[in-house]
Amino acid sequence: MPPANVQGVDDGGGPQAWFQSLPLVTRYWFGGALLATCAGNFGFISVMKLIYVWDDIWTNFAIWRLLTPFLFVGKFDFNTLMCLYMLQSFSQRYETEPYNTGAGGGTADYVAMIMFGMVAIMATFPLMNMLLPVPPIFARTLMFHVLYTWSKRHPTAPASIWGIQMKAIYLPFAYVALSVLMGGAFSDLVHGIAVGHFYYFIVDVVPLVYGKDYFHTPQFLIDQLGVGAYIPAPTAEGRGGVGNNTWAPPGRANPPSDPARPARGHDWGNGGQRLGAS
Repeated sequence: MPPANVQGVDDGGGPQAWFQSLPLVTRYWFGGALLATCAGNFGFISVMKLIYVWDDIWTNFAIWRLLTPFLFVGKFDFNTLMCLYMLQSFSQRYETEPYNTGAGGGTADYVAMIMFGMVAIMATFPLMNMLLPVPPIFARTLMFHVLYTWSKRHPTAPASIWGIQMKAIYLPFAYVALSVLMGGAFSDLVHGIAVGHFYYFIVDVVPLVYGKDYFHTPQFLIDQLGVGAYIPAPTAEGRGGVGNNTWAPPGRANPPSDPARPARGHDWGNGGQRLGAS
């Protein structure tokens, strides 16, 4: 799977400086995916412990399987390397300006979108597996959920595959077509696109067409990450808290990326009061 022409890596300060410069969610997702993929391929942990097995979750309380399938990409090959590259690139692009679902188009909104994708992917996995064989690892699926949502958020953004220029709106389908032509797996990509379209329909189409607003960023995420882009609070030494293994939420938040749409979080369990409501 060839890379798209997306934002490059500025490595002028070295790999560590580049990694620390990534947005919060992208940094942890990319780092976790790299760690889990290396651990599985180098034999530090059995791959069978990383895949999604609902029976093991239910009967043996193997709750780590709710997370590890979204981190382990697969065996080391060209497609795995490209998936890691695309995960970092498109996650970073979308995280900088996600749909505003209550936190001003900020970090909390992106976390809520990722959580929605994870739940939807696991819930629809049995149905999807009846239609097309789908592997029980979901890193590529979640990545295509993000890619598709980004393409709907920025449909006219420029992108390319192997030098072929196109608008972002066509990019997810171009990747699927390319995978089919190259004889690669594509069912997980289709799964991710389907979940991404469901999310897009709920947060963008339904409010505009039907005047209903069903999906709200949970209030606890807004309490932790603030409104707008989350920036870790500096430590006493003046360094960023998260980057130096000290957590000081909510830190500082940049202004909302979508100020025209009022921020409103959903207070789960308390009647759904909006952020700022008295």
